[in-house]
Amino acid sequence: MTREQAVQLTTFLLRVVAGIMFLEAGGMKLFGWFGGPPSGSLPPQFSQMWFGGIIEFFGGCAIVLGLFTRPVAFIMSGEMAVAYWQFHAPKGNWPIQNHGEAAVLFCFIFLFFAAYGAGPWSLDALIWRHKTA
Repeated sequence: MTREQAVQLTTFLLRVVAGIMFLEAGGMKLFGWFGGPPSGSLPPQFSQMWFGGIIEFFGGCAIVLGLFTRPVAFIMSGEMAVAYWQFHAPKGNWPIQNHGEAAVLFCFIFLFFAAYGAGPWSLDALIWRHKTA
């Protein structure tokens, strides 16, 4: 395996795993998957948590597929920045203290994909190849 193939493979795996994890978080909020939200009830429609679930579920699906990756990842990165500063930061100065490690990691993983794109193993790449052919 060449270095370029290794980069393509690991970028693909990072995108798919991060997307699946985000999709699961959205499914938990919207559909009660995995025991539902910690509050014990699904968020009301059009609440901040409901919009977060929409972004997480449908954004996670798009990231897994590598579809509209840059704009979707940018929105998801912003969601995680808001989640960190609104819910975690008030509980302490450091992510390890305020349990915001996942929010920070997701924020920067999705910021990376907003800048880099989905990579060659994605629907985005397939669409661009088709358009240029």
